[in-house]
Amino acid sequence: MSLLSRLFLLFVGVPLLELFLLVKLSQYVGFLPTIGLVVLTGAAGAVLARLEGLRTIWKVKSEMARGRLPGSALMDGFAILVGGALLLTPGILTDVVGFSFLLPPTRRLLLNRIRRRLEERLKSGAIRITHVDGFPTGAGREWRPEAPTRPGETTDAKPLDPSGEIVLEAEDHQDG
Repeated sequence: MSLLSRLFLLFVGVPLLELFLLVKLSQYVGFLPTIGLVVLTGAAGAVLARLEGLRTIWKVKSEMARGRLPGSALMDGFAILVGGALLLTPGILTDVVGFSFLLPPTRRLLLNRIRRRLEERLKSGAIRITHVDGFPTGAGREWRPEAPTRPGETTDAKPLDPSGEIVLEAEDHQDG
């Protein structure tokens, strides 16, 4: 499926499906209860996102205080942000997915699946990360400071050692 097809599905198909489901729900339970459900899930989502967000901030601080990178806590934070945004969006499907990202057990399942999918795509080469001067630059794009414009021209870029760290070279300057 092309990117354009996916974007069309996301921005046109999902809202149309949400509208259809809300109309069907209002036919069964009534207009006011449907509106009440939308408002209730939005408010509940905002409260839950705030609580889970604060918990995640404490996890990040705790990991950093121990001198560790807070990778999983940052993934949790991103999932909570997405879940909160989905719950503020009126609709039934977005509410289900939003709550899934906010509740810790389902969030763990979703994040594990996302992590596995990213690892598979990295291994297959569908996603490439290029390192130049020790900085990751994103999926397949290279950034070169002052890249040479003519054959044989050089730059001041520092070489990388095998560990991926930037090698700093000391220069001897003598005043004469």
